[in-house]
Amino acid sequence: MSGPHGYAVRVAEDPADLEACFAVRKEVFVGEQGVPEDLEYDAHDAGAVHVLAVREDGLPLGTGRLLYGEAAADRNGGDPSVGSLGRLAVTREARGLGVGVALVRAIEEAARARGLAAVDLHAQTQALGFYERLGYVAYGPEDMEAGIPHRSMRRSL
Repeated sequence: MSGPHGYAVRVAEDPADLEACFAVRKEVFVGEQGVPEDLEYDAHDAGAVHVLAVREDGLPLGTGRLLYGEAAADRNGGDPSVGSLGRLAVTREARGLGVGVALVRAIEEAARARGLAAVDLHAQTQALGFYERLGYVAYGPEDMEAGIPHRSMRRSL
């Protein structure tokens, strides 16, 4: 999938793509937001579907991941038809180019391809408007994750 500003979004298949995904997450979550590195990476990374946005010259711009099946059970109330979108991160330089939207849509497409009926996510409260514009609906109370307020959200596919 190509973006309008000279980037492409793809499923991260090889080790170099996965390294790029983790580098973006480290830059955004660990570097900018102060999330402890041991909280940022977890056992779910190994089985997740990771998506990567890259500029035409190969520079990574953003990433996100989809959990499904057993890996998503603790995030979706145990409903096997619901996937979990997470770890969505866009580099500072790429913000405002539509990268986040393209990543969310790529994750939703990966969820559809796996037969999922909906996608849940745990959004930082400051990002609720972004996800609402993409059709996600907040539910449940606000809670803290890595010292940052979050809300659960869901979108039917």
